Amino acid sequence: MSRIPLLIATRNAHKAREFARILPPHFELKTLADFPGAPDPEETGTTFAANAAIKAESISAVFPGLVVSDDSGICVDALGGMPGVYSARYAGTHGDDEANNRKMLVELAARPESDKPFTARYVCAISVAKAGRELACFIGTVEGQITLSPRGTGGFGYDPLFIPDGYLCTMAEISADEKNAISHRGEALKKFEQWLASAPEAVVE
Repeated sequence: MSRIPLLIATRNAHKAREFARILPPHFELKTLADFPGAPDPEETGTTFAANAAIKAESISAVFPGLVVSDDSGICVDALGGMPGVYSARYAGTHGDDEANNRKMLVELAARPESDKPFTARYVCAISVAKAGRELACFIGTVEGQITLSPRGTGGFGYDPLFIPDGYLCTMAEISADEKNAISHRGEALKKFEQWLASAPEAVVE
């Protein structure tokens, strides 16, 4: 099988590594880090799917072939679904995981005991676009709860705080392969692979 070129519309090295580990080797992956002059569209959507579409459509209007974009985050029920689409910049600075985790811990510590356990879910939206038009969008979720005692050194984002349902450890305490097998991103990318396998040949040309 010839390799399928796929541009991942992200500069996030953590996300890029997870894409590379999850997707099979017949994809020839590039990211926006390979194209320093690529546009950086503003994520103005109010949902993960909307933001993923904004990025995928904007980047695919400039670059040929298939583009996939990921918008993801965590939604905590006791915080009314926050941080949601603001997950990466919850504390103000984009990508400051430690500050984002601290802010969440402070806010949850102030919640009444009746709010426990702090149920939450990771959500990932994968948008696929070509020539400036979204072709499909896939949603993956993983349910769990937030611990007020961060644990683990793996993963990124809120992984040290998130305990997936059925586990006693946080996402940051399990191996990368195990995380990818159960994660929101893994689920969304599996749906993308299934869609692509049945898509017309013209889609991947």
